[in-house]
Amino acid sequence: MSHPNIIIILLDDLGWMDLSCQGSKFYETPNIDRLFRSGMSFDNAYAACPVCSPSRASILSGKYPARLHLTDWIDHGNYHPCKGKLVDAPYIKGLPLQEYSLAASLKDAGYQTWHLGKWHLGKNETYPEKHGFDVNIGGCFWGHPAHGYFSPYHLETLTDGPDGEYLTERLGNEAVKLIRGRDKRRPFFLNFWHYAVHVPLQAPKELVTHFEEKLKQMGLDQIDPFEVGEHFPIEAKMDQHVLRRTVQSDPVYAAMIYSMDQTVGQLMDTLREEGLEEDTIIVFTSDNGGLATAEGSPTCNYPLSEGKGWMYEGAVREPLAVVWPGHILPGTLSHELTTSPDFYPTLLELAGLPLQPQQHVDGISLAPLLLGKNDSLDREAIFWHYPHYGNQGGTPGSSLRSGKWKYIEFYEDNSRHLFDLETDIAEKHDVASIHPELVERFHQLLSEWLSDCKAYFPTVNADYGAD
Repeated sequence: MSHPNIIIILLDDLGWMDLSCQGSKFYETPNIDRLFRSGMSFDNAYAACPVCSPSRASILSGKYPARLHLTDWIDHGNYHPCKGKLVDAPYIKGLPLQEYSLAASLKDAGYQTWHLGKWHLGKNETYPEKHGFDVNIGGCFWGHPAHGYFSPYHLETLTDGPDGEYLTERLGNEAVKLIRGRDKRRPFFLNFWHYAVHVPLQAPKELVTHFEEKLKQMGLDQIDPFEVGEHFPIEAKMDQHVLRRTVQSDPVYAAMIYSMDQTVGQLMDTLREEGLEEDTIIVFTSDNGGLATAEGSPTCNYPLSEGKGWMYEGAVREPLAVVWPGHILPGTLSHELTTSPDFYPTLLELAGLPLQPQQHVDGISLAPLLLGKNDSLDREAIFWHYPHYGNQGGTPGSSLRSGKWKYIEFYEDNSRHLFDLETDIAEKHDVASIHPELVERFHQLLSEWLSDCKAYFPTVNADYGAD
């Protein structure tokens, strides 16, 4: 085979601490643990946005969400703009057709291109088929299983299975069918984007029972897992409180993770049975941090602060492993900063294909790291711009990570914050007043980046507080 097969396994709302190999004591992920041992993992890997649609667009385009002007999750026309002290910035609601996607690039290089699972990048005029995918199974406008994880699913791009069939298992079986039925003369790109572990919280009864018993064995059923916090900052939810989970103890969520893990094992076993292990690159990661402060708050990201929809580490730091047996040394760990746009140039370079520098302008290839040719990246910083209120309690802001430093600007009060993540991964100790020179330097760097992206910003809500 002239070019390797490529699989991207993208989880929805999976937090940095949601894997047993990352430190979880309650969740069980034996197959993902095996995957992480098989290649290089990254402990400073980040999603491009604290919510889903922008990160997904970033993976396929190689661009930051701010540059695309796709900076928030794509709604159904009834949720945005959110209003608090500010009004959300405008944003586009679909991956533009003029973007030459990773899938299109691979297709033009002779790859079979398959999308499987969640899409959430616009209505049918921007579905996977319009962005270089030959096959689309399950990818549509919805960002979650609108009718639940059990069949009938009522998803326009996925036929219903037998009543009670579990969506996560179904998608795993579809992945196996695609691989076994492939054109063996051509490499394939499988974009496997699970709906799990996004709400609604639903899982097979026998798995839930297993974790209910484990809950009791660990004594977690005796612990109140929630802290009631402040009122939400948006007008639509000001009568509600942020509900922070302090311990991982939800048996249904644990069961959802376990079921997803089984599909990873199923996929790895299929590659081995088909003799494709050494001919296949696997990327495993998530689109944003775990849901820790709202919508049932099913997980806890501790020691990271907050979760999905915020500007803090719990919203954007992600598990990441890249596996390619015979090429990437197993059991290796990189501390380099990575972000979603990096996947596009990385996968092209690993596949021996020409880069597309006019397209993936914000991505840096990780190939030299992965292949042992270099142990560092020439990268000054990675950036985030989320000019929106998160449904989960976060407020509009922008941020960057440079070396050990995390810098955040919030737009409600124009405040500036600085954290030393080497000594304060939980972002509890703001050291902005101690390092004013760094604050000014990072403010300038962030401002220049935002200007280069022609970023959009929130505006003042003139009606805030009016009766």
